[in-house]
Amino acid sequence: MALVTATLDRHARDLLKAFAAQGAEAHAVELAEIGFDSEARHGLVLPQFGEDLPDAVCLRTLDAGSFEQVTRRLGILHALERLGVPVSNGPRAVENCVDKSMTSFLLARAGVPSPRSFVVETRQEAAAILKREGGPLVLKPLFGAQGKGLALIEREADLPEPAAAAGVYYLQRFAGALRDGRFSDYRHLVSAGRVVAAMRREAPGWITNIKQGATGHPIAPDAELDALAAAAARAVGADFCGVDLLRDPDGRAQVIEVNSMPAWTGLEQATGLDIPAIRVRDLLARLETTAPSAAIAAA
Repeated sequence: MALVTATLDRHARDLLKAFAAQGAEAHAVELAEIGFDSEARHGLVLPQFGEDLPDAVCLRTLDAGSFEQVTRRLGILHALERLGVPVSNGPRAVENCVDKSMTSFLLARAGVPSPRSFVVETRQEAAAILKREGGPLVLKPLFGAQGKGLALIEREADLPEPAAAAGVYYLQRFAGALRDGRFSDYRHLVSAGRVVAAMRREAPGWITNIKQGATGHPIAPDAELDALAAAAARAVGADFCGVDLLRDPDGRAQVIEVNSMPAWTGLEQATGLDIPAIRVRDLLARLETTAPSAAIAAA
């Protein structure tokens, strides 16, 4: 088993322990270390595997890098899938979630309730959308996570210049609601098609990410939120993901975004669940029901 991770952080170490507890041998590998070799047996060379293929790939995090480096690393995941190696999450799901414009597109196409979103490349277009919408919009980095780089846009002066927005304006209708002096949303963790953990996140400000100081609280099962989270995971093609949801000022449940490489410290603290064990058990169960490919059998 190959555990693909950018760093051997606590999450990766806990996953390795969870694999060992299930009697599965797993090795941590960085995508940057995997090489293409057109004359290798399968066209790839993996550290600790040589020219052999792993039985499966568990993706924890994707190494950051230049556009060319990230393209090559995603290409490795695509190549492994084409060789018949189960990859979780697969590269298409990662691409669908990393690019927030594609996430919003897929959620809308699947009929999953989500705040209306717009993605344009000029400040003038962004200003026209703001004027037309007549209400606050959330500006998010197209590629971003952990609540970093968010801005509430209420007037044209709030819009940054193109260079500060990386040349792309991803704008989403602000759907947050202040209740009892605090903002809140929900993080649902979906694995193998069903919700396995959930919490409510609260903060005095409108950014409710745990990394930005929000607090996580356990919640009772909510059939509506659970169904939306599972539907969002299906829409982006992810078998393990974090889904952020909220109830707007009218009480309607909406999906805000989907993370294909979620952290789970806050969820573990709020729920007491062993997330790495759940992740590993679900992945191994998937392998038990998947016939080995000719490529893996030949390895």
